[in-house]
Amino acid sequence: MRKIYLFMMVSLDGFFEGLDHDLSWHNVDLQFERFANDQLQNTGSILFGRKTYEMMAGFWPTEKGDTSPITQKYMNSIPKFAISRTLKKADWINTTLINKNIKDEINKLKNEEGKEIAILGSNNLSVGLLKLGLIEEIRIMLNPVAIGKGTLLFQGLNKSIRFELISLRKFSSGNVLLIYNPPHSRIA
Repeated sequence: MRKIYLFMMVSLDGFFEGLDHDLSWHNVDLQFERFANDQLQNTGSILFGRKTYEMMAGFWPTEKGDTSPITQKYMNSIPKFAISRTLKKADWINTTLINKNIKDEINKLKNEEGKEIAILGSNNLSVGLLKLGLIEEIRIMLNPVAIGKGTLLFQGLNKSIRFELISLRKFSSGNVLLIYNPPHSRIA
C-alpha cells in the first residue's frame, strides 16, 4: 500500500499562500531544491486540487519551469491526478482528472504498487483528505517569514486534530522541515 504525504511550505504566521495565491515569499535555495528533487524522486504520483493544478500546469511545462530543469523533469513526468468536481479537462502531460468517487479512486491509487503519493499545496484537497483519514504524513516546510495576509494552512478544517511530530530538519536558509503523523496513521 502506498503512503500519501502532504508537502506544504508555510510562513511563520501560518499562511501557505499570500493574497492572490502569492508564493513569491517562498524561501527556495539550492539546498531546498535538492531536498525537493530527492522528495520527488521517491514520489510515484502527485495529487492536486483544481487551483494548484492550474497554477502548476501553467508553470512547469512552460519556459518559466526551465529555471529548475531537474524539478521540471520530475513534475512533467510523474503521473498526476487533478481532483476536482469543476475542472472540465486536465491537459498537462501525464495527468488524469478525478471528478467523482474521489475517496474510492484515491484508495485505488493507494492500493497500487509503487512509490509514495504526494499532495503538493492544494489546501482544500488536503483538508478534505485529512477529514477522510487518507493522509499518512504531513511535511511542513516552515519558512522564517511573516507575510501578514493570505490563506491559512488547513483553512476550512472544522475540528481540532493533534499531530505527532516524528522528525525535524533544519536548513541553512532558516527553513525547518517538520514531519508529522496524523492521529489515524498511528492506529494499527
